[in-house]
Amino acid sequence: MSKVNTQVLQPYASALMSLAKSNDLSEQFGNDIRSLLSLLESSEDLRQFLANPLIKPDAKKAVIKQIAGEEMNPLMRSFLSLLIDKGRILFLEGIGKQYLNQLRALNQTVLAEVTSAVPLSDAQQQTVREKVQAMTSAQQVEIETKIDTDLIGGVVIKVGSQVIDASLRGQLRRLGIRLSS
Repeated sequence: MSKVNTQVLQPYASALMSLAKSNDLSEQFGNDIRSLLSLLESSEDLRQFLANPLIKPDAKKAVIKQIAGEEMNPLMRSFLSLLIDKGRILFLEGIGKQYLNQLRALNQTVLAEVTSAVPLSDAQQQTVREKVQAMTSAQQVEIETKIDTDLIGGVVIKVGSQVIDASLRGQLRRLGIRLSS
């Protein structure tokens, strides 16, 4: 963990988790954060706007209020306002990811990052879920999917520091290593 993670992200993520637990909102906050992270991921403009120190806090709060809508929990909106007031809103992505890590730990859930050449069907995702569950003995498995057409076929599954490369590219690479040795 880098210094920024420890000094900035962790305390805010932990504070958010305590707030969530004491109000029985752990899951709802998790959903709010997933929505925010996907917005940040899909909008470079939003990320730059929030990170820009020249933009007044009130303007940032107005935008957050607009994108958060009424569905977002008021406590989450207050937390976002606090991040803006403290000049920490640019760390929202990192804080959000830390919070989701804590939520997964709380729920005995592991995150499986699955990269495939083509989108996986629901049945394939379920198969991956079951394999990862058997491998880790976690209660639940959360899947994050990415597409990488260079894989040709198959999947690469990353759980923590463990990587299972069942892609055609990986198989060809291993075959190449065996042929050359």
